[in-house]
Amino acid sequence: MATHTYTGSCHCGAVRYECELDLAAGTRRCNCRFCLKTRMWKAFALGEGSFRLLQGADVLSDYRARDSSWPDGHVHHYFCGHCGVRGFSKGYLDMAPFDGWFHAVNVATLDGLDDAQLAAIPVQYENGRHDDWDHSPVNPGYL
Repeated sequence: MATHTYTGSCHCGAVRYECELDLAAGTRRCNCRFCLKTRMWKAFALGEGSFRLLQGADVLSDYRARDSSWPDGHVHHYFCGHCGVRGFSKGYLDMAPFDGWFHAVNVATLDGLDDAQLAAIPVQYENGRHDDWDHSPVNPGYL
């Protein structure tokens, strides 16, 4: 695993973070109701020290989905309270590759990546709409 330190921010700049990611290892896009509506493109920062909030804790809004997919309040989805951009989520899973705390970072909020770099990032599409995260939906083009 070749991690790199990235910085990221929301649209208005009130929330800033840095994290350790291996984008070459792949990212994920899901078609569940929540990810689809928020257009989440996630890369995982695994372990306690892999994500650092640099500023904006005071403006973050925390949403926790209440559905059958996750235990009640299990994953915190954070949004900037000013511009509404979802920069990251934080959760805990006791299974590989997570093995504890993780952050799902929205790749679209990473700073300094140009179009060619973004296009080169591998993406695995998840069929979360049918609780089948290890397989792609039939038509992933809309993700």
